[in-house]
Amino acid sequence: MKNIQGRSIDSWCDTFPALRDIIAYRETCWFNSTTENCTTALAKTGLSPSDIDDARFRLERFQPFIARVFPETASASGIIESPLLPIPAMQRILVTRSGHELPGKLLLKCDNLLPISGSIKARGGIYEVLKHSETLAISQNLLTVDDDYGLLAEEHCRRFFGKYRIAVGSTGNLGLSIGIMGAALGFQVTVHMSADARQWKKELLRSHGVTVIEYRADYGAAVAAGRQQAANDPFCHFIDDENSTDLFLGYAVAGTRLAAQLAAMDIMVDETHPLFVYLPCGVGGGPGGVSFGLKQIFGDNVHCFFAEPTHSPCMLIGLATGLHDRVSVQDFGLDNITAADGLAVGRPSGFIGRILAPLIDGVFTVADDTMYRHLALLADNEKIFMEPSALAGMNGIEWVSSSRRYLEKHGLVEQLHQSTHVVWGTGGSMVPAAEMEHYYQKGKGLLQKD
Repeated sequence: MKNIQGRSIDSWCDTFPALRDIIAYRETCWFNSTTENCTTALAKTGLSPSDIDDARFRLERFQPFIARVFPETASASGIIESPLLPIPAMQRILVTRSGHELPGKLLLKCDNLLPISGSIKARGGIYEVLKHSETLAISQNLLTVDDDYGLLAEEHCRRFFGKYRIAVGSTGNLGLSIGIMGAALGFQVTVHMSADARQWKKELLRSHGVTVIEYRADYGAAVAAGRQQAANDPFCHFIDDENSTDLFLGYAVAGTRLAAQLAAMDIMVDETHPLFVYLPCGVGGGPGGVSFGLKQIFGDNVHCFFAEPTHSPCMLIGLATGLHDRVSVQDFGLDNITAADGLAVGRPSGFIGRILAPLIDGVFTVADDTMYRHLALLADNEKIFMEPSALAGMNGIEWVSSSRRYLEKHGLVEQLHQSTHVVWGTGGSMVPAAEMEHYYQKGKGLLQKD
């Protein structure tokens, strides 16, 4: 029988019973029993609110450039942000289908509508490209922090950036954000795409002049290839979705943005008005960064859950076992094959797992068919269309509301009626109409069989 770090699979399952459901591809929820006081846990990360502020100010400096190069952002003065919307009709449908009360207010964070690349990856991926370009331009006296960054769109700057290369490994959306922004600045960008990446994403990147290299293997192989490309090339910057602090901080800025949106909607977040956030998770960088940003603002009053496909629950396995990136879903016999291409990751980020282990309330898994059903239900009831992976978090309110033990442990039973639940819709607006129609019809077909 196969051993994992010196222990049999049965031994691991005896210690962590949720693993039995995971191995059987059953939807399950693992609640973290080792969470710590937020202040204590955040202090251990080595990062602070000032690091997030630095990222936020950098994005503000780049607003003139973004507005100039991407006209769709001009009306927002170059700010890359998405709406936060109530979805009461969807909440009513979830109540009907689950058969029990789902108290609180359900909202959708529509990162599927983020400009430029249409997914949450626009937050971290675009930010790291911008930071890298700023560093290079300042080092060569092409720019100072007091300049109008719109000048970076001028031809002499593009020629300068054209001497440099950027590489990344991606299942799709991170590659889109980095490729589109990198090409806009003039960089030579290579995206190493895993086997599960959608063909339309590869074609879109190529249309922007990005080099796309395709692999028959999964995300891990694509990342390894990207890392190798940059290893011996001083002109090549590798954007590491598994370990990048810059990506992480780009995502973390979302915490400040969400807080402002909640305040504008007169939604209170405090001890008696808890906030629950459900984030689709691949390698962990996006949901990890967003959770870090939210924890810095709301502390113990925000409860963050990651959502993963039943076939690719790498972060759940890494957190539950404490092995983080020393274990993969394949070690437990899972195939890492899912329709949620952005979440098809076999091994989690050790960087994210280790620093956020005391801060994440739990991880739940979702079957592909559930994502398709929710995709069709959201489209029919709220007229919102997203890609399958963006629906991974929709079950979160059901898992939380039905777990009396979790609610009692955290003193949330009485507060649940005054709670706010945010499903993070991570992508979908750039999906071609024909492909979105295919997703929708698949979901409708499954609903008709229910």
